[in-house]
Amino acid sequence: MGRLIVVGVDGSPGSDAALRWALEEAKLRSVRVRAVNAYQPPQLALNGVAMGAPGVLTSAGSGEDTERLRSASEAEARRVLDEALARADAHTDGVEVEPEALEGPPADTLIRAGRGAELLVVGSRGRGGFAGLLLGSVSQQCAQHPPCPVVILPPPENVEGG
Repeated sequence: MGRLIVVGVDGSPGSDAALRWALEEAKLRSVRVRAVNAYQPPQLALNGVAMGAPGVLTSAGSGEDTERLRSASEAEARRVLDEALARADAHTDGVEVEPEALEGPPADTLIRAGRGAELLVVGSRGRGGFAGLLLGSVSQQCAQHPPCPVVILPPPENVEGG
């Protein structure tokens, strides 16, 4: 696998901070960064209706519909990764970055991706959950089931100058 830092990216300010931190740490260690966005295709719902892309209803039923939802979810995950990497561009100098959209629940996916890595880096709060929580469920799961050393960054608004 080689020397590697894995970072969870979901497009939130917290994950942007985690990505920047992981990139700076990778420069110090001379290692690669794997930026991971975990996605889950919407589940087929009641009465033959499923949620497709955010806010779009589609009829459920065929394997073709399921594959279309999976493809749309993966494309959205890749878009989130591309945009996050564009925002962090100033920090990528000299660091090999591997963006990876992986299907699965975020915590489980990051824990799996972190096996064999030097570090797993996550923000303490991502896109989901409640703003009042001090530690998000994904970061909490990563800390409770660490595949390697885990770095959890505080929300950017709790960091001086952030």
